[in-house]
Amino acid sequence: MATATLHAVRLYRIDLPDHPCPWGLRAVRLLQERHIPFADHRLTSSEEVAAFKAAHGVATTPQLFAGQERIGGYTDLAARLGVRPETAAISYTPLLAVFLTAGLMALVLSAGVSGFMGISICLLAMLKLIDVGAFAASFGKYDLLSQRWRAWGRLYPGIELLVGLGMLLQPEPTAAAQLVGATAVGLGAMGMVSVGKAVFLDHLALNCACVGGNAKTPLGVVSFAENLTMAAMGAAMLAGG
Repeated sequence: MATATLHAVRLYRIDLPDHPCPWGLRAVRLLQERHIPFADHRLTSSEEVAAFKAAHGVATTPQLFAGQERIGGYTDLAARLGVRPETAAISYTPLLAVFLTAGLMALVLSAGVSGFMGISICLLAMLKLIDVGAFAASFGKYDLLSQRWRAWGRLYPGIELLVGLGMLLQPEPTAAAQLVGATAVGLGAMGMVSVGKAVFLDHLALNCACVGGNAKTPLGVVSFAENLTMAAMGAAMLAGG
């Protein structure tokens, strides 16, 4: 459809202080390249983002409107204009590096499966702690608890680190092991529900925050399996206690 038919265009995009949405910026660039006038509505807080999604019945941003018609997101805009959309850079390198390093460390230390999981969880927590703000912003896009309690995204990396250390300590007495196991089960179960909803029900194309907020690892089956493994290790600790 010709670009001249697009009128009264409004763009709603996330522009948090520590996280300008890259897809929103792509939409801005595409509209500017096609010389299409538009009103740029920036959502500058998590509360504004949540209110916008609820008001319009959408699960993702950015969202574009032409008059009373909702065009959709960046990819929908590109299709409307007959432009090949840009695609997100994808990399599984951080995850491979974490699990390979953890595997080698567990082998050298004869730490077994629980040691491998403990080291892996600690390394993943470390990557999140490098930039907690970026992690929280990325995590909040799909994590159900973070969307209701904003502080959870900033607390999660520290709690994950404690779980990893607890697995490495194989704590005694039994009560300590059960606490670590129950926390691991809780984190894993919440993660599975959030990832499952985002990927399999809402069909969102997002990056996984598991290796930090600036990673290019896509949210998907690998993310679900990671949370499943954490929950399974926690359940094993509970059973062993």
